[in-house]
Amino acid sequence: MTSSALVTSSLADPTADRTAEVSRNTAETRITVRINLDGTGQAKLHTGIGFFDHMLDQIARHGLIDLEIDCDGDLHIDGHHSVEDVGITLGQAFARAVGDKKGIQRYGHAYVPLDEALSRVVVDFSGRPGLHIDVKFTAGSIGQLDTQLVYEFFQGFVNHAGVTLHIDNLKGVNAHHQCETIFKAFGRTLRAALTRDPRAAGVIPSTKGSL
Repeated sequence: MTSSALVTSSLADPTADRTAEVSRNTAETRITVRINLDGTGQAKLHTGIGFFDHMLDQIARHGLIDLEIDCDGDLHIDGHHSVEDVGITLGQAFARAVGDKKGIQRYGHAYVPLDEALSRVVVDFSGRPGLHIDVKFTAGSIGQLDTQLVYEFFQGFVNHAGVTLHIDNLKGVNAHHQCETIFKAFGRTLRAALTRDPRAAGVIPSTKGSL
């Protein structure tokens, strides 16, 4: 496996756009991710799994993150490697774009409904990876996405972004609605946590002095 990363933001300038580009190439997947955490929610997505692209679009739109993801994976086997490795690569891109975390809110949470479904997502850009997820999908697949892979995506993300993430689907009958509320809430949660606080400019949001 080879990987490379390019940070295009200036950490010395607290007003600069926070951007990153990360590539991950293995025998199973070839992935490039580009993000701008201070974007407008524009997305260019190609993973080969239509419903997964739809969910990634929710992150961009509701997080106001410009997001480009190109994934060429071994879909002739199944979607596991592609979904997991996109989570890993996206997490790496977030870690690089966020940088030293000075001035960010650090914490975020959101409740998002969609018809009968309701989900809650809470994040802490703590530097400590941890995933706690309680979702009982009512179907085994949504389009071409195996619902078991939702966990794998978020596990890959938290391990490499260095965040603590709690995801709870509180209500839901339709699996599409369950999944969409999770990803919309995730986007909203990221937006809240990554917002710069003008009263804390240049300050690490921790009594330890580092995250």
